[in-house]
Amino acid sequence: MSLNSTFEHYVRYRFGSHTEFEVPNRYINLDIIDTGCKGVICSAFDIVTKKQVAIKKRSRALDGIFPSKVLFRDIKLLRTVNHKNVINLIHAFTPHCSLKEFQDVYLVTELMDVNLCQLLRRKLDLKRMSYLMYQLLCGVKYLHSIGLILRDLKPSNVAVSRDCSLKILSFGLLRSVKTAFVRTPFAVTRNYRAPEVIFGLRFKENVDVWSVGCIMGELIRGSVLFPGGDHVEIWDSIVNQLGTPSGTFMAKIEPDVRSYVESQAKH
Repeated sequence: MSLNSTFEHYVRYRFGSHTEFEVPNRYINLDIIDTGCKGVICSAFDIVTKKQVAIKKRSRALDGIFPSKVLFRDIKLLRTVNHKNVINLIHAFTPHCSLKEFQDVYLVTELMDVNLCQLLRRKLDLKRMSYLMYQLLCGVKYLHSIGLILRDLKPSNVAVSRDCSLKILSFGLLRSVKTAFVRTPFAVTRNYRAPEVIFGLRFKENVDVWSVGCIMGELIRGSVLFPGGDHVEIWDSIVNQLGTPSGTFMAKIEPDVRSYVESQAKH
């Protein structure tokens, strides 16, 4: 049963002893390209569109209220976005025919060649670097214009194709502006976190702008802009390079955290 169209024939693919994909027969030549805590991703060829795609399997998608809400939110938001610099949700389906059987959901998107994290290992010329950053800013601006905040913008969540076109990978990242003013200090990869996120403050769209700046700095210098293995080390890197924050910002921080920040050397 498909979530947006019906395919009668499903084909089962097995990878090793633990991974199994069951997909409509329009998708062939499946090959695992990534595994993670949020699912397994395969590349495949779509014989209907004649294009390569990425298929992400979300196992036990309705196993509890929270996973169900996350899945619903992801599909709803990804069906909302429509921009050349944001990954497009092509198809969502499940092979199960009844609610009793319902366990897995598959999300199909465009297939990109590499993520920006892999490109950071190469020396890019200024022209390519500028074009990538322009596309990244266009994608972020579009998401903000429709009321969405990424929160988790980092090189591994930005994909690039062979022709240097860039797309933001938005699975599990987007939040509505209406629900983003909450404390979520662990949602973002540490080195790209805005100060508001580090200290668990309420945040707005500017947290994405901070992350864009961190990515741009890393592209230019070839190393992480604010290195550190934890919040304390990263905050020290920020202060060392940008100076002590303003009194207005300090007033927003919890008293115990503020005491630590104020005890550090002034820059």
